[in-house]
Amino acid sequence: MALKTSNKKNSDKHRRIIEAALKVFAKHGFYNSKVSEIARAANVADGTIYLYFQNKDDILISLFEEEMSNVLQKMRQALETVDGPAAKLERFAAEHLTMLEDNQELAEIIQVELRQSSKFMKEYENQGFHEYLNIISGIIKQGQAQGVFRDDVLPGVAKRAFFGALDEMSRYWVLSPAKKYSPAVAAQQISAFFLKGMLARPPAD
Repeated sequence: MALKTSNKKNSDKHRRIIEAALKVFAKHGFYNSKVSEIARAANVADGTIYLYFQNKDDILISLFEEEMSNVLQKMRQALETVDGPAAKLERFAAEHLTMLEDNQELAEIIQVELRQSSKFMKEYENQGFHEYLNIISGIIKQGQAQGVFRDDVLPGVAKRAFFGALDEMSRYWVLSPAKKYSPAVAAQQISAFFLKGMLARPPAD
């Protein structure tokens, strides 16, 4: 999908609108937020919004694209210094949960508000998210090539199952007022569950 923002993403006003939308959507919810509220928070005229975005859904999608790009960059950097597929999977879990806990507004947007946009759910080609999932499947394929993970594990299934577990923990933090588990503990537990199921067993003597 080609968005109206494609050639204007580097402008200061575009960034201010995105940052304002993050706060407004997190505070009021996607459906209850008005474009005029976003404009006021960004300190721009209401009509300025439509120079950069077609509608409120386009603001939400653009917000997701930019934040997803930042998440991808941070995750790749975090994994660069990690050796071994098992350790990489553990680091992925830890980084994912820590990033969302450190940015509560973004976590709420991803976990709640995006799912309320029919345009996002039905029409948007979510390339950034696919790249994110493919980091997981790439780690699994590396582990299989090295004999660390079982050959019968399907990377396409495993990547979604692993992300799903992390995603559910993130949703728990967003929706639950009492957060019983730290990111480090949750990441270690989730990684252990999956690693024990995927690790190749040494041949019997």
